[in-house]
Amino acid sequence: MRSARAVLAWAAVAAAVVVPVALAAGSPLLAWRSPVYIAAGFAGVVALGLLLLQPLLIGGYLPGLTPARRRRLHRWVGVALVAALVLHVAGLWITSPPDVIDALLFRSPTPFSAWGVIAMWAVFATALLAALRRPLRIRPRWWRAGHVSLAVVIVAGVAAHALLIEGTMETVSKIVLCGLVVAATVKLLVDLRRRGAQRPGQKNRPRPRSGERSELA
Repeated sequence: MRSARAVLAWAAVAAAVVVPVALAAGSPLLAWRSPVYIAAGFAGVVALGLLLLQPLLIGGYLPGLTPARRRRLHRWVGVALVAALVLHVAGLWITSPPDVIDALLFRSPTPFSAWGVIAMWAVFATALLAALRRPLRIRPRWWRAGHVSLAVVIVAGVAAHALLIEGTMETVSKIVLCGLVVAATVKLLVDLRRRGAQRPGQKNRPRPRSGERSELA
């Protein structure tokens, strides 16, 4: 029974990530786009899918993973997320440098551009914070606060950016994926807050289940 639930959980997550990509691949709008622009667009779609995995890994919501393996996967997914974002922006720069410059300077008339730029800088700031955590000996309390705050900015920015764009992504699957990303993040924030509130009363704190402990806890 437990293994069946684990398979269903992983299958649901895989479907949530793969289905939007597959539907975007069948968009008729791709016929008028250059290969570089298409690659840049799909890099953004992949980044959105990777973003769903991060709160699921941190919160221990994906079955069958030890805490150590979850932390390693979280780091590698973070690296992949940064790489996908760089490919997304680089491809858009190659196809239309003026539009990218306007977006970076917040001069673009399209609202989704501003949200995308905000999310981009938050992703880079998160990666920098993770890289400097040990060299700068950042205290766990400040690390958690900074990491969680940036994660909220990233999720809000990416969701707004994706939902406001009318492009190759199929509408329903895009809304569902964005909703799952937001819901998973909110669930994680609630659980982290609950666990933090329980710390002063260690005597009454229930023992965590296997794999429940969060990397940020």
